[in-house]
Amino acid sequence: MDCRMLVVEDSAQIREAIYDFFIAESGGHFTVDLAGDGMTGLEMARNNVYDIVILDIMLPGVSGFDICKAIRSMGNVPIIFLTALGTEDNILRGYELGGDEYVVKPFYLKVLYAKVLALLNRSRIAGDDPGRDTVIRCGMISMNTLQMQVYVNDVPVELPPKEYFLLKAFLDNKGNVLTREVLLDRVWGTDFDGVDRVVDNQIRKLRADLGAAGKQIKTVFGMGYKLTGD
Repeated sequence: MDCRMLVVEDSAQIREAIYDFFIAESGGHFTVDLAGDGMTGLEMARNNVYDIVILDIMLPGVSGFDICKAIRSMGNVPIIFLTALGTEDNILRGYELGGDEYVVKPFYLKVLYAKVLALLNRSRIAGDDPGRDTVIRCGMISMNTLQMQVYVNDVPVELPPKEYFLLKAFLDNKGNVLTREVLLDRVWGTDFDGVDRVVDNQIRKLRADLGAAGKQIKTVFGMGYKLTGD
């Protein structure tokens, strides 16, 4: 697949390593733009269209968290945090701001490349596969999967990417209990070493953003969650 990627990283050594590896591994199908500070990265994100963004957090000028918030206000491009900040609080904040993956340094270039491919595949399948149902309905909730738009009682509701894909997992499994482990796998990826709080926090936000329809997401104590029509 062809991909245009933005890497915002203040370490020249890491920037160049990512650039060289992704160009070589993709056989030239990746275009990789590089930024060495937060302000440059933010301007590049605002002025160009990217398929995926890799962000350090501790950046000169503007932090990766702030860049993530700005990107999320513009669209749903997949975002991977690549950082030395590996505490649970930082990881949770990264996901809550709309990050799709969180990779802690030191890291393996092959693993980072695999995560990028997985995110690209997930985002393109979710938005572009004409073989999938265009509209999925359950109770007050409907989702147009081609437009990636959610409605409650036919009124559009804007959801951040993680909440959208959580709701998509529930709609694909209406009435079935999904454990936290399954949701971590479906939404965050099989190799995310996640914690239950990540799922619980995102579901709490999803319920709030769905308004009256939030009650359709039921807690099944000791097991997980399920979506019902009432």
